Amino acid sequence: MKKILLLLLIVVPALEIAVIFLSWNTFGLLLTVLFIIITGVLGAALARKEGLQAIRKAQLRTSQGQVPGNELLDGICILVGGVVLLTPGFISDALGFLLLIPATREMFKKLMQKMYEKMIRSGNVYVISDQNGRKF
Repeated sequence: MKKILLLLLIVVPALEIAVIFLSWNTFGLLLTVLFIIITGVLGAALARKEGLQAIRKAQLRTSQGQVPGNELLDGICILVGGVVLLTPGFISDALGFLLLIPATREMFKKLMQKMYEKMIRSGNVYVISDQNGRKF
């Protein structure tokens, strides 16, 4: 896992720089910078909208006495998507928008659930339950 993370920290910024230079050569400096700024502003607005909606859904489930598990996964995806959109670059912007759009966010939530289940099976994460059988 550490090797993959290290590789991502090296490869992704290099690819971002390459795509920015390609855009610069194709569209010019002004349009490239403008596009990066516009995607950041649009992404922040979408992250705010989706984040508020996820909070409302989580509050509703909590008020009904239910654990807002799906809404928490939405919140994680929205938070990561918003942060990624604020970093300059076209690859990160594409990933950020994929995390913010509800239809594509489902794909990432399923992946996160599978990873979590795998961590539980491997013993890296423990699930503790109380006397009523509620899991923490």
